[in-house]
Amino acid sequence: MADRRSSNQQPRPQSRQAYEESARRCDASSGASCVPTRAAGAASYARKRQARTRKLVIRGVLIGLLCVVLAGGSAVAMYLANINSRLTSGLDQSTKDLLADSVQYDDPFYMLLLGVDKSVERTESEEYGADDSNFRADSIILARIDPKAQLVTLVSLHRDTLTDMSDKGAGTQKLNAAYSIGGPSYMVTCVEKLCGVDISHYAEVDFEQFTGIVDSIGGVTVDLPRDIQDDYSGANLKAGVQTLNGEEALALARSRHAYDADGDGDIYRAANQRMVIAAIVKKVLTLDLASMINAVSQLASGVTTDINISSILGLAVQFKDLDVENNVYSGMEPTTGETINGIWYEKINETAWATMMQRIKEGKTPLADETTDETNGKIATLVSDGSSSSSSSSSSSTDTTSDAATVEPEYSGTVCVVNVSGITGLATEKSELLADAGFTSETANALSELTVSKVVYNGSSSKAKAIGAAKTLGISESNIQQNDGTWTTSYDVVVVLCSDQA
Repeated sequence: MADRRSSNQQPRPQSRQAYEESARRCDASSGASCVPTRAAGAASYARKRQARTRKLVIRGVLIGLLCVVLAGGSAVAMYLANINSRLTSGLDQSTKDLLADSVQYDDPFYMLLLGVDKSVERTESEEYGADDSNFRADSIILARIDPKAQLVTLVSLHRDTLTDMSDKGAGTQKLNAAYSIGGPSYMVTCVEKLCGVDISHYAEVDFEQFTGIVDSIGGVTVDLPRDIQDDYSGANLKAGVQTLNGEEALALARSRHAYDADGDGDIYRAANQRMVIAAIVKKVLTLDLASMINAVSQLASGVTTDINISSILGLAVQFKDLDVENNVYSGMEPTTGETINGIWYEKINETAWATMMQRIKEGKTPLADETTDETNGKIATLVSDGSSSSSSSSSSSTDTTSDAATVEPEYSGTVCVVNVSGITGLATEKSELLADAGFTSETANALSELTVSKVVYNGSSSKAKAIGAAKTLGISESNIQQNDGTWTTSYDVVVVLCSDQA
């Protein structure tokens, strides 16, 4: 793999597009005049037009964000700055320096996704402790993202992959040890060497925060082909179509012993992890701009990345029409288990791996024959939402309104008061009223296009609590509805405050 970071003083090589354009214009062997053909000129124009269109998409997002900031004033600007700070502040400078040159999200690029276990049990144990050097990456995924082709490829790398780390004086290690030995930057280095690609971006998910991420988007809907029972991960899921909350999705993503009878449980666990990621992407892409910003704000609490919010939203707009069921490819690094000096490793099947990576680089599915994937029919799959979600949400809202007069209001439970008005102190004021009434209340700020306050509840058992919160604050019962996934599901009730409550 060429080292594109060896010198910043070298002249930039001619781009492939420029080279191909030059080749079309001039045939060196023929000595013909360098005059472009009509076809070549048309092709060149089309490419330039596409490039302009992609730049306009990103520019449109930035302009949209600027308008939101101007409309909301300094409070909104500070809110966005806070999101960026939480997204990027946890990434050390050595990792930022190591990542490939910044891309414009036009051509395919590679991103490293890590799931790191920073659980309380691990950090408080005598064996590990809270120092970052004690954490290991238990989920390692190389993502190839192709905005032009509207394709995303997720390839799991076995955490036990035999890896030479002698450059760090560590000899032979398992791949997931790279994080504890040299942090994120060394993990990037090892994965680049393993895969033969340059990694442009990095994202790290703290498993301990995973539940909040899934809950913030209203859960993920999947179809389980069979029951999943795993006492180690806590998974106790029945077969069939269902919407998993954060705790359930995390248990599924951690489960490997449920597949002990099928072979290597890590392969099935990794496949479910890729599916959960695809489900989260699918859900986020359905949100409007304001809701998407709220979702990113929630994600920022458990994700560390080098990508800021404007770039995330730009990519989301480009992938707005992504066919998640068909254009998110998935695969697993081919390995064979072997015990070396009493330690279990996964050794790469070099020929199969080279073939897989070549297919990935060409934008093809990782496997030429997907029927050879041993996880087929045994792991969770995505479910098409269709229009049922909006229909269900609409009917829920109507039912709540009609039932409000007959349902006895409750003045207990947890409430999140979300201030979207931009008025300082409004959420605190209303939160205190709710606390006086008997609720356990917390506050948050967010962006939204709403102009009328509403009360959202999570689950039918929280309907009476929503009615109680609405009565406490004087919010019309017609503005009570069940959560459609836009707002956090971590509370019984969410009160969304607009300027009409000032």
